[in-house]
Amino acid sequence: MNRRPGLSARLKLTISYAGFLILAGALLLAVVWVFLLRYVPDGTIMTGPGGGRHGAPAARFVPNRSDLLRAFAPRAAQALAFLLVFGLVGGWILAGRMLAPLTRIADAARMAANGSLSHRISMEGPKDEFRELADVFDTMLGQLESHVTEQQRFAANASHELRTPLAISRTLLDVARNDPARDQGELLERLHVVNTRAIDLTEALLLLSRGERRNFTREAVDLSLIAEEAAETLLPLAEQRQITLEVTGEATQAVGSGALLLRVVTNLVQNAIVHNLPAGGTVTVHTGAEYGASVLRVENTGHRVPADLIPTLTEPFQRGTQRIRTDEHAGVGLGLAIVQSIVRAHDGTLELAPRPSGGLLATIRLPGTP
Repeated sequence: MNRRPGLSARLKLTISYAGFLILAGALLLAVVWVFLLRYVPDGTIMTGPGGGRHGAPAARFVPNRSDLLRAFAPRAAQALAFLLVFGLVGGWILAGRMLAPLTRIADAARMAANGSLSHRISMEGPKDEFRELADVFDTMLGQLESHVTEQQRFAANASHELRTPLAISRTLLDVARNDPARDQGELLERLHVVNTRAIDLTEALLLLSRGERRNFTREAVDLSLIAEEAAETLLPLAEQRQITLEVTGEATQAVGSGALLLRVVTNLVQNAIVHNLPAGGTVTVHTGAEYGASVLRVENTGHRVPADLIPTLTEPFQRGTQRIRTDEHAGVGLGLAIVQSIVRAHDGTLELAPRPSGGLLATIRLPGTP
C-alpha cells in the first residue's frame, strides 16, 4: 500500500521527549514565579535607618522584583535552551535503543514477505512487550513454514496421484489406437476403473479443501443417527468381507455439518472394514457423551498396527501397510486426512491408538450442544 511520507516513530518519540522536558522546565519556572517572585515588591527596597551618620549602620540595597527578573530571565532562557538540546539528543538516543527490537522485527517481517520463512528473530533479554512480540512472531513464522511445507508436499503428492490415472488412460488409449483388434470391452472397463479413481481423488481433494476452509453451516446433529446411516451404507461391504458391523451407544448431540460428519464416520468405518484382516473380524461404532463433549469411537480387529505408524496415518496420501487396493474401496490415501481436517474444522480432536490385540481404535471428540 502506498502511503504519504511522514515522520518516523523515532523522530516522533524524540520530539515528544524534548517537548515533555521543555514543558517540565517551564512548569518549574512557573512555580518559581507563582510561589516566589510574585511576592517580592517592586520598587526601591532599603534596609536600616540609612545615612550611616552618628555611627548608625548604612542602609543596604535589596533587589526588587524587576532586578530579580532581569537577572533570572536570561538564565531561565539558557536553561530551557539546554533542556531542549538535551531532550532532542537524549531522546534520539533513547528512542533508537527502545525501537531497536522493533527494527529487527520489521526486518524479519520484510524477509518473510519476500518468501524467507526459515529465519527467526530469537531476541534475547528479559520479557517485555517487544520481546513478547518477537516470540509471537517467531512462533507464527514456524507455523507458516510448517504450513507452507505441508502444502507443497500435498501439492506434489496430489499432482503425482492425479498424473497416474491420466497416464494410464493415455496408455490404454494408445494401445487401442495401435491395436484396433483388441477387445474393446476390456479396454472400456479398465478406462472406467481408472477414471472412477481419478474422480474419487478429485472429490476427496475438494472435500479436504472444504474442510480446511470451514465454509459450512453449523447445526445440531445426532452422531448416533449419523453412525447408523454410515453403517447401513457400508453393510454390504462388511458382509462381503465377512465383517460383523455393530453400532452401539446413545443419542449424542453435536454441532456441525451433518454431511461432513457423515463423511467422517463413513471414512472411519470404511477404513476399519478394509483394514480388518483376516476375514471374520468385527467393527464397532459407539457414540456417547463424556465430560460435556460428544464422543464417537470406531474400533476394529485385525493385524497389529505399529505404534510408529500411527502419527503418519492422518497425513495425505499415506496408506497403511495392510491396505488392500484390489477393489473399488481401495481408496486414494486421503480418508484419514479428510477425517482429521473435518474434525479440526469442527473444533474437535481425533485420536488414533493401536489395540493391544490388533486393529485400531479411532476416537473423535466434538463440542456438545450448549
